[in-house]
Amino acid sequence: MLVDLTHRSTPAEGGFCTFQPVVDGGACPWNLDCHNCDKFVMTGADLVYWHRKREHWRMLAEGAPDPATRDYLHKYFDPTARAIDGLERALAAVGLLEEALSLDLRRPQDYYGRVWSAAFRAGELVHQQDESATELDDLSSQTD
Repeated sequence: MLVDLTHRSTPAEGGFCTFQPVVDGGACPWNLDCHNCDKFVMTGADLVYWHRKREHWRMLAEGAPDPATRDYLHKYFDPTARAIDGLERALAAVGLLEEALSLDLRRPQDYYGRVWSAAFRAGELVHQQDESATELDDLSSQTD
């Protein structure tokens, strides 16, 4: 699941694009729809960004004029929230979670550090969340 960005990638909003023609300067054939693209990856350096984004969506949802709108906003952001949770688990598995949480994005960073170059496909992070929940359900049903 780990993708090494030290080879070639290009920054995208909240992550990196690994599609080689785009990395080489070509146009995106998916019209920059990064968050629905399997070439979009997230790194530990993106975790703080996504935490802020999740908080922003929560504030929007809680300030919604009615419960239907609030529920819609929570549901709309849910895949991204699951990817964030998956990113946290993936970073913890490779020993980078604490470093990712302590990044101060206002200061110059070492872009060649592991927290910047170890990336995970966003779609796989969402599915990792689903698989973990299924495994936990299986374990709890075995103990009942």
